[in-house]
Amino acid sequence: MYRTHTCGELRIRDVGNKVKLAGWVQRIRDLGAMTFIDLRDRYGITQLVVDEKSTKEIFEQIEKLGREYVIQATGIVQERSNKNRNIVTGEVEVFLNDLNVLSPSILPPFTIQDDTDGGDEIRMKYRYLDLRREAVRKNLELRAKMAHATRVYLNGQNFIETETPVLIKSTPEGARDFVVPSRMNQGEFYALPQSPQTFKQLLMIAGFDRYYQIVKCFRDEDLRADRQPEFTQIDCEMSFVEQKDVLKTFEGLTRFLFKEVMDLDIDEFPLMPYSEAIENYGSDKPDTRFEMLIQDLSETVKGNNFIVFDSAEYIGAICAKGCSDYSRKQLDELTNWVKRPQIGAKGLVYVKYNHDGSFKSSVDKFYSQEDLKKWAEVLDAQPGDLMLLLSGNKKHMQTALGELRFEMGTRLELRNKNIFNPLWVVDFPLLEWNEESQRYHAMHHPFTSPKQEDMQLLEIDPGNVRANAYDLVINGVEIGGGSVRIFNKELQSTMFDKLGFTREEAENQFGFLMSAFQYGAPPHAGIAFGFDRLVSLFAGLNSIRDVIAFPKNNAGRDVMIDSPSTIADEQLDELNLKIKLKDQ
Repeated sequence: MYRTHTCGELRIRDVGNKVKLAGWVQRIRDLGAMTFIDLRDRYGITQLVVDEKSTKEIFEQIEKLGREYVIQATGIVQERSNKNRNIVTGEVEVFLNDLNVLSPSILPPFTIQDDTDGGDEIRMKYRYLDLRREAVRKNLELRAKMAHATRVYLNGQNFIETETPVLIKSTPEGARDFVVPSRMNQGEFYALPQSPQTFKQLLMIAGFDRYYQIVKCFRDEDLRADRQPEFTQIDCEMSFVEQKDVLKTFEGLTRFLFKEVMDLDIDEFPLMPYSEAIENYGSDKPDTRFEMLIQDLSETVKGNNFIVFDSAEYIGAICAKGCSDYSRKQLDELTNWVKRPQIGAKGLVYVKYNHDGSFKSSVDKFYSQEDLKKWAEVLDAQPGDLMLLLSGNKKHMQTALGELRFEMGTRLELRNKNIFNPLWVVDFPLLEWNEESQRYHAMHHPFTSPKQEDMQLLEIDPGNVRANAYDLVINGVEIGGGSVRIFNKELQSTMFDKLGFTREEAENQFGFLMSAFQYGAPPHAGIAFGFDRLVSLFAGLNSIRDVIAFPKNNAGRDVMIDSPSTIADEQLDELNLKIKLKDQ
């Protein structure tokens, strides 16, 4: 056998035993009379040692070793004189009797340790080496543990794990599809699923009652820290349920994961209407770990001949506690921050509420101390606080204030990664108007049911119809979302009409689902959790790349295998495709 124990297994109880270990050379320390080797595998590190009592052959073998050599080591466990309390095997070491090189290694391009000297790009290129680092491996172990716990919970709730197709039909809504040409059906294409949405609804029509799948999904969209071209969802659907049943079940899953994986007891999740989230937090993903709520000052600040405010549709503000001592440089930096294209504000008005009770603002020319005191009362500001105001289009400024609130929360270290504040955001708009296309788009997807009490508005005022939908938000991150589904053909046809589908388009894209509705569709609802986001949240990380074994970079490329790549002309001919090269 290659080994009797792993490199994280030996303890003081094993002293005197002959053992055989196998792993990678982490480090060699030659102290003259003694040489130490740190041997690493997935389970930990064990120190190997040789001294003047060792054979000449052992020393000759050690001289040939380098970092990341794979070796087999045989020896006797002994107690260490200089114990290492930082590792679980730190009380013992193995005195080498025999050493066998299983596989040599060239010098790796970066150090395989937590404080590595490798940058993101080089580590992505050699991802198989990066995965040897404990910090990265722990993320993948956490992911595996969470996937297992998810299955334990859902299996215990009578869900059936069911695989759905990966080669499906392209649909026009949502993000762009990745498409796959068909060789057997030339001129036609499959799409990779953005989600298994229609298939899980068909499973409910098939009588499965409760379905789940930990499933890969694909979206051809612009990338950022929490997005990848391919990602993983915990995808679920239930029959004969209302919204409250889904929330109860998947709040239960979330609390189960926190308890099983992190040993944390989480309180029941509050519900927050979408309108309240936007009004108070400027986001449908509110971070409730800190206050700093947005206040509408439109009525309070108008009428003092300050044209910027008097002509604005909306003036909103936040109060940053304890920030009245911000310097002019810091305030200018904040002003430039909100002017960035990503935020889109034209400027920033500030008011310092000084410790002596006086006010100093960037609009002192237009507003008296009494005026500014009224602002402070609305914002519940106290001496030592800083008030920050933005003005303009209401929708845009609420979003901008939400981003500013996030930024100030980060700067003031109010977004503690060890605190978890989950909540459900509900009562989203069913539809949102798109100026560019001059039509409504579904805020969630076309299969979301309107709230029953808003059903009569669908014909006369579709923009004010609320969706029977819900999002799970934790610490300002959307972890999952779902809805009660439409389950009859007539309402689904009406929904397609409101979204600008012609009858022919609706039949071509979704005729199979509309047909299935005619064969006894049960009321059903579902949800999907972003599994990568959930794991990164548990790991305290900002990017989902760090919890994916082989992620893509920000350009959607796998730099390790150099993908995407061109394909041979013969393959293109088989697919009846002609590719126009960039330089032609």
